[in-house]
Amino acid sequence: MIKKLQSYLSPFIFAVLVAAIHFGIWHISNRALPLINAPDIVNGFAFSGFQVDQSPLKKEYPSAAELEKDLQLLKPLTKRIRIYGALENSEVTALASNLGFYVTAGAWLGSDSVANHREVDALKVKIKHYPRIERAIVGNEVLLRNDLTPDQLISYIEEVRKTTKLPISTAEPWHVWLKNPELVKHVDYIAVHLLPYHEGVPVEAAVDYSLKRYQELMDVYPRKKIVITEIGWPSHGPTLGAAVASDVNQALFVREFLAKTAHKNYDYYLMEAFDQPWKKELEGWAGAYWGMFDAERHEKYSLQGAVPKDDRWKAKALWASLLGLLPIFFIAYRFRHWGLGARSSMAVLLQACITTLVVAWNLPGDYYYTMKDFVVLVALLIGMGLTSAVLMIYAVEFSEVMFKKGWNRAFKRAKPLPAEQELFVSVHLACYNEPPEMVITTIESLAKLNYTNFEVIVVDNNTKDEAKWKPLEAYMAKMPENFKFFHLPQWPGFKAGALNFALDQTNPKAQVVGVVDADYEVTPDWLSDLVPHFLEQKVAVVQAPQAHRDWEHSFFRSMGNWEFEGFFRIGMHHRHERNALIQHGTMTLVRYQALIDSGKWSEWCICEDTELGLRLLEDGYELRYIDDTFGRGLTPADFKALKSQRFRWAFGAMQILKHHIPKLLGDSTLTFGQRYHFLTGWFGWLGEALQLGFTIGSIGWSIAMLLFPEDASLPVSIMITTIICFLVIKAIMGPMLYLKTMTCKWIDIFGASVASLGLSHAIARGIISGLIKKDGVFKVTAKGKGLNKTNWFDWIAPIQEELFLLCALTICSIAMLITRGISNIDAQIWVAMLSLQSLPYLSAVACQIISKKENG
Repeated sequence: MIKKLQSYLSPFIFAVLVAAIHFGIWHISNRALPLINAPDIVNGFAFSGFQVDQSPLKKEYPSAAELEKDLQLLKPLTKRIRIYGALENSEVTALASNLGFYVTAGAWLGSDSVANHREVDALKVKIKHYPRIERAIVGNEVLLRNDLTPDQLISYIEEVRKTTKLPISTAEPWHVWLKNPELVKHVDYIAVHLLPYHEGVPVEAAVDYSLKRYQELMDVYPRKKIVITEIGWPSHGPTLGAAVASDVNQALFVREFLAKTAHKNYDYYLMEAFDQPWKKELEGWAGAYWGMFDAERHEKYSLQGAVPKDDRWKAKALWASLLGLLPIFFIAYRFRHWGLGARSSMAVLLQACITTLVVAWNLPGDYYYTMKDFVVLVALLIGMGLTSAVLMIYAVEFSEVMFKKGWNRAFKRAKPLPAEQELFVSVHLACYNEPPEMVITTIESLAKLNYTNFEVIVVDNNTKDEAKWKPLEAYMAKMPENFKFFHLPQWPGFKAGALNFALDQTNPKAQVVGVVDADYEVTPDWLSDLVPHFLEQKVAVVQAPQAHRDWEHSFFRSMGNWEFEGFFRIGMHHRHERNALIQHGTMTLVRYQALIDSGKWSEWCICEDTELGLRLLEDGYELRYIDDTFGRGLTPADFKALKSQRFRWAFGAMQILKHHIPKLLGDSTLTFGQRYHFLTGWFGWLGEALQLGFTIGSIGWSIAMLLFPEDASLPVSIMITTIICFLVIKAIMGPMLYLKTMTCKWIDIFGASVASLGLSHAIARGIISGLIKKDGVFKVTAKGKGLNKTNWFDWIAPIQEELFLLCALTICSIAMLITRGISNIDAQIWVAMLSLQSLPYLSAVACQIISKKENG
């Protein structure tokens, strides 16, 4: 008992240490920043009293009690407010006056003349009855929005002027005043908006920039008083040029402005008192975040003291640390024999994934989310969750291969048995419509085996062209009696059907069945060095790697070769360690009785080899992998053939998953490691299908942002940035593993990576088809020299979907940069994600070009 507790102690300490370091990183990165202190009295605030769930667009207005409560919050900070309309929330003027505020009253003008006259009439009445109104503003950014002409605006201003002696103006940004000197003649003061955020000015220079614009107006109109009726910075919003919206930047701008204007005669109104979520509908998502108080009426920043980057960081850090504690403890315990480097790499990546999801989950607490925003958030959470899951699957493989000192299950060639002790082997070769010279080469290599106790059964099924199968029949007629040939004019079950027919023709004394593909040249020692493993009764499969020949002088074939090598030199070892081997249908040896007892080859599945391997594992057998080359075949002839092969594998994987899911998840003899490998091994491919959906969704959202910019906004950058970082980390793992395990050049790694990416769409389509359909069609992978087709349709047809998606992503990226500005950081991040999503389709095009060039 004590020993068992001690085995838990070290993993527990490891998990706690990771949690402590993680919390410490949060603490360091969220330390409150010392900013310049500002006076605790503000000259005035722009005031809109709508609560978090209210909107004038929906005719939902605050009550008098809510408005009075808001004014009471402002009373310690200022004695002056500016309001925008005379009819909307009309009781504000009376409430403010009773509380001792001075009011700058407004009349909201638009393109509707009837509504404009109602506003002007209401303003005149208010001026008459409330002496605490110190000035009036007729219209707010009317000329900026092009709702009225300057002459029309002037007429409304003059109409109000006739009824009062109060100073009258209209409010516009600084550049509108400079462009309209005639308007200045008809106002008593210039009501100017100075919002450098909208002009892309960095926050460090924003206050000086604003004061410079103020001085420019003074120089042009020296006899006019200037009142800054809006000045401020948002706490959230898209990055505009060099202007970054954040809590700290908002506090920095406001404090610096108040400090620099404290002892000077500036008349201003901070934009604004309270966050107004409803403004997102009109101004984009930055419009909701200009308040000194949030929509729940909590102070977002103080005017003195240090300012935290995120006042909710402790809760986020604590949740992320606690959620990571148990799975990191599991990693530390389960993989305690892997070494500190392996456990640490997995722990760091897992904690990063959990932290990212926690931050994303908390976004509705940091932002004012609408239902539309929630839909986007859910889509991004799915994308982040998928990316995190795939990343962790790769992290387990990466950590084991990179840091583990050696493989526990590392089997080697066996010592050949004397001829009289050899197990009888029946070698099966199924072919369909293959070039006869290629198949004959394979048969010749089998004839050279340095093994005496075997037979070879060649089954040609469904080949109609006699020129393809008659030469095989003639060649086999000259071979020894242990070489048999069968031609089946019409036979069901694809390759599995042919192999099952071969089983029926197998010599009854056979103890092992060997399977080779029609394009393989086996080495003489294949059977002699591997069959002795079957002397151990629990061994049902002995598998050698799938290797290739004649690829050295073709870059496309080199790409295919090294892309395959990655699985056999890395993935197969990783799976073999837990007896979770993927059986592939060439260079494989299977115990005859186990094959018969398990139900032979499955004719319902187009990946009958992998399905049989899983069945044998479910029956409690052992599958062995000997990483030594005992035969070489041909790589797929061209990119179309490579895509077809990978589509078949993905489709078959989903057939197997659907059929075996009860045993993978439920009651069976499968171990945890076996379940893990078969579920997660296909999850990466399932991720390709979900990634396709995510790509289509990204294109759709990009189009929506381009066509309806006010309704569809850029997602929060931290989410997109995280997805990008995770994708980059995942992409780096592959080349690092290649460098660790294989003797290949960087150009080989690059080629394998391009080929792997280029196959992503074919895998996605195979996964989707396999999930939807029950039956698949076995298509033989074309080997040898590809067909030389030169017309455009034949060139484009294999990659037409990839080309379409690539063009769509490229057009969306260019359009986003043009419409949002090439210096917009949020747009750059979105385009970076679109660019990453385009890599598989760009790679597919590159593969097709290379393939056609070499075959043409």
